[in-house]
Amino acid sequence: MDEILRLSHISKTFPGVRALQDISFDLKRGEVHCLCGENGAGKSTLIKILSGVLQPDKGEIRIEGERVEITSPKVAMRLGVETIYQDASMVPTMSIARNLFIGREPLRLRIGGIGLIDHDRMRREAIKAIADVDLHLRSPDASLAELSGGQRQGVAIARAMHFKSRILILDEPTNHLSVKETAKVLGFVRGLPAQGVTGVLISHNLHHVLQSCDRVVAMARGEIVFDKRVAETSVEEISDVL
Repeated sequence: MDEILRLSHISKTFPGVRALQDISFDLKRGEVHCLCGENGAGKSTLIKILSGVLQPDKGEIRIEGERVEITSPKVAMRLGVETIYQDASMVPTMSIARNLFIGREPLRLRIGGIGLIDHDRMRREAIKAIADVDLHLRSPDASLAELSGGQRQGVAIARAMHFKSRILILDEPTNHLSVKETAKVLGFVRGLPAQGVTGVLISHNLHHVLQSCDRVVAMARGEIVFDKRVAETSVEEISDVL
């Protein structure tokens, strides 16, 4: 499989803290990669760089072989990189449809960049988007607050699929979920390659990693300390390097 993303010699320092030191690895198209490590290992900093929240001090990022500068979250999304954080980055008081399109609402009667939100189109496309990830919800007009944690993660994944993300980063998506909901979310993750999406799963649960990922990259003290295909490793081996 060819590379969809390559990081080369990425470093990031904050006052008094070396967060990342010479990070280099690639993502293979159509796989699910795990990024794991203890708190403070540098995972969050790396993800913020990929999602445009932070910029590296050194190094380069290539997507589809082309060097890119991810200067903001909007630029990341335009490049096809979508990040789902633990809180799913959604508004509980809004409807499912509104959350699917938040920040990217379709407009009608557009004059320049201003227009009326096309609510009918949002509802129609929301129904299809949630069905495409095998998520069964009663109405796109239902409030997000009515959904379980696993269903909210499903809506966030449906949003990424609808907007044709090429790389989907999921930051601890199973935190605080029940066993049943965790299984559902891991099912969503395993299904990403079939949707043409390369996944990056950040998780502390190594059993979940072995269930749903193709490759695992472990970080410690701002460096990569382990990089193997899941089929060639075990929970014990990964634990030993963390």
